[in-house]
This record gives sequence, C-alpha cells and structure tokens, in this order.
Amino acid sequence: MTVVTPTDIKTDNSANGTAAFLGSIRATKDGIFSLHSTGIQYRFHVSDGELVHDHFGAPAPARHQPVDLSADREGWALMLGDVSREWPDAGRGDFRLPAIHVQHAAGHCVSAFKYVGHEVVAGKPAIPGLPSTWGSDHDVSTLLIHMADTEADLVAQLRYSIFPATNAITRSFSITNNSQQTVQIQRAASFSIDLLGTQWELVQLTGEWGREMRQSRHPVHLGVQGSTGYAGHHFNPFVAMVSPETTEHHGPAYGFSLVWSGSFSFEVEQHSTNRVRVLAGLNPLHLSYPLAPGETFHSPEGVAVYSANGLGGMSRHLHRLYRDHLCRSRWVHEPRPTLMNIWEGMYFDFEAKDVYARAQSAAGFGVKLLVMDDGWFGVRYPRVNEDAGLGDWVPNPARFPEGLPKLIADVTAIDVTTESNPTKLKFGLWIEPEMVNPASELYEAHPDWVLHAANRPRTLRRKQLVLDLSKVQVQDHIISTVEAVLSSGDISYVKWDNNRAMHELPSPATAYRYILGLYRVLDVLTNKFPDVLFEGCASGGGRFDPGMFHYWPQNWVSDDTDGLERLLSQWGCTLAYPASAMGCHVSSGDHQVGRTTPLDFRATVAMMGGSFGFEFDLALLNEDDRAYIPAMIALAEEVNPYVVGGDQFRLADPASNYPAVFYLARDRSKGVLLAFQIHARIRIDIPPIRFVGIDAAALYDVGGKVHAGTELLNFGLCLQWKVADYQSQVVWVTRVT
Repeated sequence: MTVVTPTDIKTDNSANGTAAFLGSIRATKDGIFSLHSTGIQYRFHVSDGELVHDHFGAPAPARHQPVDLSADREGWALMLGDVSREWPDAGRGDFRLPAIHVQHAAGHCVSAFKYVGHEVVAGKPAIPGLPSTWGSDHDVSTLLIHMADTEADLVAQLRYSIFPATNAITRSFSITNNSQQTVQIQRAASFSIDLLGTQWELVQLTGEWGREMRQSRHPVHLGVQGSTGYAGHHFNPFVAMVSPETTEHHGPAYGFSLVWSGSFSFEVEQHSTNRVRVLAGLNPLHLSYPLAPGETFHSPEGVAVYSANGLGGMSRHLHRLYRDHLCRSRWVHEPRPTLMNIWEGMYFDFEAKDVYARAQSAAGFGVKLLVMDDGWFGVRYPRVNEDAGLGDWVPNPARFPEGLPKLIADVTAIDVTTESNPTKLKFGLWIEPEMVNPASELYEAHPDWVLHAANRPRTLRRKQLVLDLSKVQVQDHIISTVEAVLSSGDISYVKWDNNRAMHELPSPATAYRYILGLYRVLDVLTNKFPDVLFEGCASGGGRFDPGMFHYWPQNWVSDDTDGLERLLSQWGCTLAYPASAMGCHVSSGDHQVGRTTPLDFRATVAMMGGSFGFEFDLALLNEDDRAYIPAMIALAEEVNPYVVGGDQFRLADPASNYPAVFYLARDRSKGVLLAFQIHARIRIDIPPIRFVGIDAAALYDVGGKVHAGTELLNFGLCLQWKVADYQSQVVWVTRVT
C-alpha cells in the first residue's frame, strides 16, 4: 500500500473479461470528497467540521450547495437533524438513529466527532483481526478521514475504499481512546447513509431452519424497520434498497452487506421529513463494548454497491467483489469435486468397513470426494447419537479399530470410475469445533470454557453448549485439536458445522469478542491448510455471510434438500452471494417435506451451486436412475466452471412457474441455461425466456439451433415442456460469431 496524490487511478481488469475502468478518489484541501468510477459516484463534504453526504449512485455533476450548520431552524431538531450526515453521532439535535453511540465515563452519551484531516492511499489497509475485502494498488484505492472528539479525547478513522470494477464502496471505522477513562461503545454502524425521500422499498433475506434465504420485499414506512439479531436463519446481514419500479433487470438498486458472522443490525429509518437513513453494523443489544484507555475498537466492514440495472446488476457487482476481492481460498475460482456425504444415508450408524463400502460404491458412479459426517469421534463418550462426544475430536476406536488414518489411506486409494482424467477418490470430514456436549471429556475438564451467564442455568440446545471463543485458551485448544485431525491423513475437505446459536452471554461484549476469536481460529487453520476445501454449515444456512466467505469458498444452503424448497432458497441466496458459494446436493428428496420430485429435477436444481453432490446411497436407486448417475455427474462437472467463474443472470423467478437462470462465461463466449417447470399447465402459453448479458450483434448456437442475439434478447427462447410437474432442462448457449 502506497500513499498517492488525490488524482485519478487507472484500474485495468481486462484479464477478467471486462473493459478497463477509470476509478478515482478526489479530495480537495477544503474538504470535498468524491469516489467514482464509470458506474458510480459517492460524494460528501465538510461543513463546519461535520461530514455532509451529497450523493451515492450513478455519476452526476457535483452541484452541492454548502450547508450552513449554524443557521437557526424552526422546530425541535437542530440543523444536524435535517441534513444528510455521513457519520452521525448522538446527542446534538439529530433525533435519528446514530452510527456511533458512545457512553462516556461521566455517564452521558453526547459526542462531537469533527473532521481534522484526510489522506488517500492506493490499495486497501487490512482491518486488524477482522475479515475484509482486499486488492492490489490497481484494484482499489482508499480514502482515510481523520475525526476527533476533542472534549472526550477520542480519535476516529473512517475508511472508504472504492473497487471501480464492481461499482463497490466499502466502509469501516476505528476509534482510539486517548483519555484516561474507559468509555462504552453502545452502537457501531459500519455503513451509514441518508437517502433522499422517495418511495423506497426494502428487500431482505429472511427465513427459518429449512427455508433459509427467502426474498422479502416491502415498502419503507415511517419509523424504523429492518433486521436485527445473530447472523442466522431468520435474517441475513444484507439488505437492498430499490424504487417501486425496480425489477430484476431494470431500475436503481442499492445493496448493503456486512462482513460479519455474529450479531448484527440493519436498520432503515424513515424520518418525518421522508429522508431515509440506512445503518449496517453491530447489534446494540450485543455490544456495550468497554474501550479502555489506549485501546482501539475496529468495526466490521460494510459493503455497498449500486446498479442502474436492477437487482440482477446489483447481485453481479456483489458476486464479483466477493469472489475476486473477499474470499482468500484457492478454491474460490476452482471447479469443485462432486461429493458424496454419508449423513442422510447412514446417520450415526456406521463403522469403518461401512464407510469404505460406501466409498467404493460412490467412486463406481464417478463421485470424486467421500465425506464422513457426524459420529466418527469420542472414546469415553462415543458419538453414537447427539447426546455425547462433541468436543472430543479423537476417532472412536470401536468404529475404527485400525485407526482413522488407515481408513483415509484406504479410501484415497480407490480409483474413481470416469471416462477421462483418471483420479483417486478424495476424503472429507465433518467437524463442529465450537461446540461441546456436557457428556464429554472436554466439558468434564473445562466446564468454565462454555458460554454461561454467572450462576444462571446453562441452556442446552441439541444436547450441546457453546465453547467461549472469546477466551484465548479455548481458541488455542480448537486450533491444536483441528490441526491434529487434519494432519492425521490426506483430508481434502472439511465441513465446519455450528448447530446452535449463542445464549446466556457473560456480557454483551462477549458476542463481539467471540467472533474475533472465531476469526483468529479460521485464519490460522485456513493458512496452515491452504489446499483443504472448507465448507461452512450452521444447521443449514444459519451462518451464510460475507465474514465466513473470507475464509472458505462455500457454505451449506439449507438442510432442506427438497427440489422445490431448495430452488426457492438458492434463488434468494444469490441475491447477495455468488452461486459458487452454495453447497447444493441431491438427496432422496422427502426427508423434510415428504415430497419426492424427479431425480433429474433435483439434480438440475443442485447444479445451480458451486458444490454439487449427493446425500443418499446411490445403490438404492432403481436401475434406470442408477444408469443415469454417471451422465448426471459428467453434466454437473461440465456446468460447474460456469457457475464458479461466470456471471449469473436470473432470467425468470420461481413465482413465474418457469424459473430460469443463466450462467455466462466472463469472456461471453459460452453459457449454460438451467430452466424449470414447477407445475404442469394445460392449454396456456408458456412465456419465452428472454436472455440478458449476451451480445445483440452476435449469433448463438442454442441447443443445436442458431439464433440471433437480438432474438434471444428481445423475443426470447421458447422451450417445450412435458405435461408433468417438476421438469428441468439444461441448455448450452455458444457464441458462433
């Protein structure tokens, strides 16, 4: 990272299939700031020491009028309550929610952070102890704003970075306590922006266990709305702000996300003036962070993107930013091996010989990776059900009489049946290191290592407690334990699970410190084992967030693997996250909702994600379905590079009855269409699928027939469907001129 003068910085992304961009940060001596690229502009200025927001959106002429913050105002609010504030503090006449709320040692919560200076740097500073976006001096540039509350002797640094190639702005801040007394940070919003009054609509990802990531859209009303809580099934740390006219492909769309895996708060407040404030940050119920003299507090990173091309354009900006500049795994741009997870086929009932037999069967169908799930560990407290064993990550000697390394060696010696590229089967393992059963050797030795609130009862969920990762000794124990497991054999994949939320915190600030501890653990392990493919899981999609995506490239979307339910969850998931991040498997199909959809429908739905696999014993299929599995795997592996590395276009949503999604290579030479019919219809016109992203002037081979780009864009492609529910088609689209 080098300091540069506030002039234009050229960013060339032509190697990624895009044109060269001209991104810049301009900062004047009198405090006028602009971050802009070809697609966005973000402007604010200093007025009487306050930061006043001017514009965020499509590039527009700079015509802001200086604001006189000393002018008298009618009404109870002072001037600060009527202007668009860039980093609003509390207690000085702004009745709206603050981005920073500090309780001082004297007991009051009045703050007055004023501008004292700035600098512009090429590249992007890392945030100590926290995951964040990254990039070279040619990818990103950063504006650092220095603020101070001189009365409280607190100094702050606001960090604004622009990624011109993805129309993205990231923001975070730090506060250093230079006083002689401890202060309490009560609110900390990493991204705060005031949007001018209009008919805004709020888009969220909501749900519950088994139906994660369902898209919700509703008008913004007076007062406060949004989502607050632990990053989990109920709400995701993402919101979009759109106009009523915004569609998938047209209209303005703002996306806001938080690079955080813990308790968060997204608050959208429409004030009586109709101005709307959007805050993305930490949950104030789980903060009250004591900042001692000399200490510095760092907020997580907030991310914002803007697109004039609807929700789809917004999503693609986030997808590229996260794949190219957030995830560190080498797998993020790599096709993923087709896997078989033994859980739904065996649950806790297995021994080494059973796992080996399942591995042989899977390899015979062309599966490349065998994953042994829950139940492989525990000596004094064997994990034969969910009642015991969590925390004791030692192979069960009764199940593995020759040891786990012997099973791993045997499995990885199995040849995979494939028509090309001969390979050996890989081995993967499930683990849940943040948890402990009371019936375990670990809990017997360290009952003080779990989250608990003084003498209150320790609530069990799924017969387990949560280890307190805010404690360094707990972090060190998890690191050494997992290191020992991963060093015991050729383990290529880890499914890191988390099957209950945090309850009974010893203090509100523990929630923040816990996640910092988790990030330290993940940072150490992913750096020590860079070739291992890590997948996150939290009772399904309970912890699918940008913070985790920094460390591993994929996450389990939902424990519900029904074809239709998964279609809905996966559709919503890609609103904020790249399709490459989704773990999507084919199961027997009726475990959750009792509905069995056709095998090829379930398979095509699973091909929507970056990690394709199976959750049941393929040998139990009927003869016709068994014969289809090798071809299914070959097709999934042909589709996978386009899902992992291409751009996604959601062409028709599930509400249409004919959902369709298109993955197009970054060089625009070839793509693949996944199309579905949910319910059969009699004597009704089926809407054509209108493409997005292709070249109007080109010709395309679509399933063996040549079509003009203008035809595919403007009229669309008409598919023929059987008169049957739950049908799917995979159609290749290749540019020929």
